[in-house]
Order: sequence, then C-alpha cells, then structure tokens
Amino acid sequence: MNNPLILTILASGSGSNFQAIAQAISNGVLQAKILKLIVDRPCGAINRAARLGIPYELITRMQVRTELDSFIPKETSLIVLAGFLSILPQDFCATYTGKIINLHPSLLPKFGGKGMWGIHVHRAVIQAKEKESGATIHYVTAGIDEGRIIAQEKVRVTQDDTPETLQQKVHVIEHALFVNTLVKLQKNL
Repeated sequence: MNNPLILTILASGSGSNFQAIAQAISNGVLQAKILKLIVDRPCGAINRAARLGIPYELITRMQVRTELDSFIPKETSLIVLAGFLSILPQDFCATYTGKIINLHPSLLPKFGGKGMWGIHVHRAVIQAKEKESGATIHYVTAGIDEGRIIAQEKVRVTQDDTPETLQQKVHVIEHALFVNTLVKLQKNL
C-alpha cells in the first residue's frame, strides 16, 4: 500500500476543486488527508470546509507574501493550489520545490503568466482563435505558470464559444483532472 498524501490546500474561490479532492478521499478513490484549507480572502471554499469538517484559516495577502510558511503544517507532503489567486513568494517556492502543484485553466505554456487567471484566460483563448483549450496541472516555481507540466486535459473550442461557455467546458474537466493527477502522484510516492 502506498503512503497517503498529506495535503494542505490553498484556495481563493468557490472551492469546487477543493471539494472534489475531499470527496475523492471520502470515497476511497484517493489515499490522502487534508490537514487544512488556507484562503486569502473570504470565499465559498470556507463554507465547503466548514461543512466537511476540515480546518481552515483565512490569511491576508500580506501574510501570503511575508509569512505563508508559518501557516503550512509541517506534516504536509503536498501543497495544492486549487484556484489560489495570490502569487507565492520566491523563497516559499524554493523551500517547497517539487511539493506545490497548481491547476491552470489553459493548456500551458499557452495563456499562462501574470494576469492570466479565470475569465481572462478564456477571453484570450477565444481572441486568439484557438481550436482547443483545457486545463493543466503543473509544479509551482517562482515563475508564474512556468513549472513542469504534470497533466493536461483538452476541450474543443467551437466558433460559437464565448469566454463564459469555454470557462464552463474547462471547469467540467478540472475536478477529474485534479483527482486523477493526485492519485497518480500518490502512487509514485
């Protein structure tokens, strides 16, 4: 039997990816434990954590920049960014090299980097007249969206897609991509 992943999850939004991970653990699909959810703003992820009985902590963006390490439980084997919008400090990324993953709503290396998050990504994909988009899970480095790609899932972009419909298509594949990637990482421990 493989060692379970010991997760700390960082989020800024609704928390649907956080909940998908928690559900996979509950269903026995993923051998893992979530120690804590950390959020950098009041958001829906807090309500999900409360309903699931998972400890959470709301920290400021200044705390993300200056003392994030102090909020990460020492037993954490993997930090998962599930819609976390704050940029991680370089020294934090260096300390946790190879132990932080992120989900990005495009097929990196396209449409990554500063300002490329949420609807902005999907708008850029539509404007570039891309035929496909998707989601990428990658390791986090000090460079925004520059870490090694772990997994990707594609969706087709059609002529009648809007940034909003493309966002929905990508969101549909994110949960399974996240869970399947974590299962793969857990088996490789």
